[in-house]
Amino acid sequence: MALAGQSAVEDRQETIPATMQAAVYRGVNDVRVETVPVPEIGPGELLVRVHTCGICGTDLKKIATGSHSAPRIFGHETSGEVAAVGKGVRDFHPGERVVVFHHIPCGECYYCRHKTFAQCQTYKKVGCTAGFEPSGGGFAEYVRVMDWIAREGTVRIPDGVSHEQACFLEPVNTCMKGIERLRLEAGETVLVIGQGPIGIILGTLAKRAGASVITTDLYPERLTISSKDFSLGNGIDASRSDPVKSVRELTEGRGADAAILAVGGNGLIRSAMDAVRPGGRVLLFAQTARGEATIDPAAVCVDEKTLLGSYSASVELQQESVKFVMGREAPLERLISHRFSLAESVEGLDLAAHPQPDSMKIVVQPGRSR
Repeated sequence: MALAGQSAVEDRQETIPATMQAAVYRGVNDVRVETVPVPEIGPGELLVRVHTCGICGTDLKKIATGSHSAPRIFGHETSGEVAAVGKGVRDFHPGERVVVFHHIPCGECYYCRHKTFAQCQTYKKVGCTAGFEPSGGGFAEYVRVMDWIAREGTVRIPDGVSHEQACFLEPVNTCMKGIERLRLEAGETVLVIGQGPIGIILGTLAKRAGASVITTDLYPERLTISSKDFSLGNGIDASRSDPVKSVRELTEGRGADAAILAVGGNGLIRSAMDAVRPGGRVLLFAQTARGEATIDPAAVCVDEKTLLGSYSASVELQQESVKFVMGREAPLERLISHRFSLAESVEGLDLAAHPQPDSMKIVVQPGRSR
């Protein structure tokens, strides 16, 4: 295995240090900024200098529950600059700006043939690491991109597109997959429960598909952002009004054609099902923690309502998500409310874990001074 610097072009070797700073997960709710070795890369791999990495709810869940062994370096919504390339890499060169996916499926197994890519064993392997067990690695100065991700999951950032805009590529893909699962038809009405960054992206994509969107959130500040910056009207302040009743009033008493649950926890599943019409669909998007939930089985059987799930990204939507993000079809940077340096990353993770009315997307920016 070659040292990262040794695999770079000659005039780039001296720019890559032996050590770097990283936010290291050490146990339940225990993340520390530490000095660690810059990861080594091998043939076919890339070393990326991280500029921006978004904080995702799955990162927060792993940190809070201790579901993964320690130590690890999380962070997977990563954009940056190629710092070095491994032997045999021809498609990328040092200095190019890129964003990387951390999962790419094999394309050949049973689950890939049935287009259930997130269940593929190769997909379940994380292909980016800043050290320790591969876990994304974006909360560090440098990240190693393994060969299959370098080949199939690394995307150039065009001129005129910021690292901040580009880091939304993976979450946008996951949202596109959810919208595809709903099989929306033009003219349908969709209720999006939760107007955090993911809820707003889901609502934007539903509107793009031709649906009429109703939004709801407990924080009126988020409804303002949703309406002002992303033109998602029909906002229901759930702290003041009953969303189910309000949705029925907006749909001639029927209920929405579909509802998307874009907030965690299982307590709102029943409300989402109550808010859709007979024959309607409910998409669970944020229910990633295993547990139990109460539903009305007659709503599924007698009312013919459908309960759906969508998890992670789809390789088949990679080009469409690139088009959306890099084409700036939505001003995704406006979703970023807080930016933290790597030295401040523990504070950023804490804020993301305890969202406030004025907090939306929170990013860690190891490269924000460059």
